Amino acid sequence: MTASRLANCKNTKYEQKMPPPPIEIPCMSGAQTVFLPEPDLLPDQQVNFLELVELRATTRMYSKVLLTMKELSYMLWCTQGVKMGLPGNGTMRTVPSAGARHALETYLYIRNVESLQPGIYRFLAMEHVLTPIDTSEDVQKRILQGFKAVNMVKASAVTFIWTAALERMDYMFGERAYRYLFIDAGHVCQNLYLSAYTIHTGVCAVGAFYDDVLNEALGLDGEKTFAVYAATVGKIEE
Repeated sequence: MTASRLANCKNTKYEQKMPPPPIEIPCMSGAQTVFLPEPDLLPDQQVNFLELVELRATTRMYSKVLLTMKELSYMLWCTQGVKMGLPGNGTMRTVPSAGARHALETYLYIRNVESLQPGIYRFLAMEHVLTPIDTSEDVQKRILQGFKAVNMVKASAVTFIWTAALERMDYMFGERAYRYLFIDAGHVCQNLYLSAYTIHTGVCAVGAFYDDVLNEALGLDGEKTFAVYAATVGKIEE
């Protein structure tokens, strides 16, 4: 790659030795916390890797069986689990990210998970916990308005929605940040497909959503923070 192609990656805040942005979006003071089973306590999943890769498939129809908290915790760990912190507010996680910036946040639209009230939650990866964002009665209506595949979202146990905190990637990569955000989202979604398969759970990646509507439903400004990818998840029908 020539130097000219990386011209839009020069003179970044990182190169200027400016302080890095927060490692995750801070919660509001007094926000509730929903504890998840610790990753160390999750059961090991014995898999044949070639079989896993060959049989990975998209699932658009789901049963009404509830996801357990352990299953949800497992998929969250496999898609955004923090293994260790790094200097400059970087992290090593269970998925790769450009410059170890990990600028994605995981929002969940939960419908059918044991012990959890339906609504929108955010996963706090550093603490491996959830925080409720919106559990009001009309939350389903507002979330569904953001998706083209309404029936699939309505049938899922949970819909993962990955959003970008642009400043975390922009800090190191400037204008190229947008490129890396979407590449990172692909890494994360593939880990969701593979981990879900090991617990007999189906996934369908979703890119067809109405940006402004979904961003508003999640409380995002659409410029500094915005939705980039989603996936419906549910137990596979026998």
